[in-house]
Amino acid sequence: MENKPIARTLRLLSQLMELHEVNPFKIKSIANAAFKVDKLPFPIAGKSLAELEKIDGIGKSIASKIAELLETGTMTELQDILAQTPEGLVEMMGIKGIGAKKVAIIWKELGIENVGELYYACNENRLIEAKGFGLKTQEEIKRVIEFRMAGNGKFLYSQVEKDVKDLMGEIRGIFPDALKHIAGEFRRSNEIISELVIVIGSLNQEIAFKALAELDTLQNVVLNGTHISAELKNGLLVDIICVDKADYYYELFVNTGDTEHVEAVLSRINISLEQPQTEEIIYQKAGLAWMQPELREGTTFIEKAAENKLPVLISYHDLKGTLHNHSTWSDGVNTLEEIALYCRDEMKLEYLGICDHSKSAFYAKGLSIERVLQQQEEIDHLNKKITGFHIFKGIESDILNDGSLDYPDEILKKFDFIVASIHSNIKMQEEKATARLIKAIENPYTTILGHPTGRLLLSRKGYDIDHKKVIDACAANNVVIEINANPLRLDLDWRWHQYALDKGVMLSINPDAHRNSGFRDMEYGTHVARKGGLTKEMCLNALSLAEITKFFEKKRSSQ
Repeated sequence: MENKPIARTLRLLSQLMELHEVNPFKIKSIANAAFKVDKLPFPIAGKSLAELEKIDGIGKSIASKIAELLETGTMTELQDILAQTPEGLVEMMGIKGIGAKKVAIIWKELGIENVGELYYACNENRLIEAKGFGLKTQEEIKRVIEFRMAGNGKFLYSQVEKDVKDLMGEIRGIFPDALKHIAGEFRRSNEIISELVIVIGSLNQEIAFKALAELDTLQNVVLNGTHISAELKNGLLVDIICVDKADYYYELFVNTGDTEHVEAVLSRINISLEQPQTEEIIYQKAGLAWMQPELREGTTFIEKAAENKLPVLISYHDLKGTLHNHSTWSDGVNTLEEIALYCRDEMKLEYLGICDHSKSAFYAKGLSIERVLQQQEEIDHLNKKITGFHIFKGIESDILNDGSLDYPDEILKKFDFIVASIHSNIKMQEEKATARLIKAIENPYTTILGHPTGRLLLSRKGYDIDHKKVIDACAANNVVIEINANPLRLDLDWRWHQYALDKGVMLSINPDAHRNSGFRDMEYGTHVARKGGLTKEMCLNALSLAEITKFFEKKRSSQ
């Protein structure tokens, strides 16, 4: 073993000791030894224990640790302390701008155990509330994490949306007369984008190549037959397909749907397509109604298209209100009045459901019973003051380990509606996680099940659940399931929307907003809701103010 990996191991040991607040003198001596070993002009592998002890800055205790490392490949002390440390904290300490002391604060004060949760906290503006952190540090940490996320070649839809639209704007300006459209994952509104596909018709490939190679937006532009390969500056791969005008709509169709969908449609066509002039003609010849791009995943909607029973997909403008949002009462940035006026005047909505964190969410200034009553007094005041708008009294109540909610019934019944969510102890086996959720769903006060799996896209898988059992329980107990519209969550996964809808379970596109700008995330929630086949009739917050008022009243009357 060379000196550098030995030094890195010692450095990790010192960092973990600092994280767990071990004796400061011991931490300093090991950190110093790591520095010394890294700078030695000779290798220490092969040295005897006595020789190691004589090296400046090492000494007897550390020499024995190095000898153990050289002999076994690890250190007992290191393994012991790693066993006490959530795995994600080690990765966190590798982020620029975060040392062991700051990681300890993030872990112990905010309850964050991995990089994905840290990124989510940065987006919620929660990090600046911790000791030793400020807005500048939070933004730098967020930037570094985004760079790491991009390193795996995959991006959140929201991360690349602006860059994609800017590129298409440039292409339209360069080639105003050519047919052109985004295809692939982005056109299907996938939550994760690994490649941007653009189809251009009636344009010579070499002319296109020369023009595109001049764009500052694109890098590493390469012509390969009908394909022009490139990258955006953020690293997203770009495939621009240039074809004759006569082939344009066929190529757009083939490059929009996933492989399974395209093959399923083409397998139903027994006659020549003869260079179709629209995508609709392709579906028509397959005996299918034209399918929205979002539905072109697999074969889920093929039979409905064959029977002309495709759902009329919800649109962003169908949403009448916003539920599950946070104010300065817990970990939000804006006051209740600021949120209400923004939703009324800027978003043109009819109502707001405020759902600040409950008392168990200490890291997010969760509301004690006393503060719940104080907040509800303010809501009553604002509902009298603000015209043409209504604020519903809600709470995001934590689901405890045994599945119960974290307020007594006499408090739960004071809310208009309740979003029940899991925020703690998320490392559960499927059976336990499912049972925990079902018990919360069976609570008569639960109105909406919040972010059912707790996933953070590209960061945290989320806990495994038996989706069918959870959805069936919601159907049996008249509980709505949230589509958490935060682009890091988008949970419930769209792949389960149709099962829920077939069971009669309503869905709710909730932004989980922690600042006014976060309300716009309902657009991302709408994208995935459309992928799942959601209609406005089955979306809770597409109900009018009068309709949702009746819905909440009916739910409360059954308690």
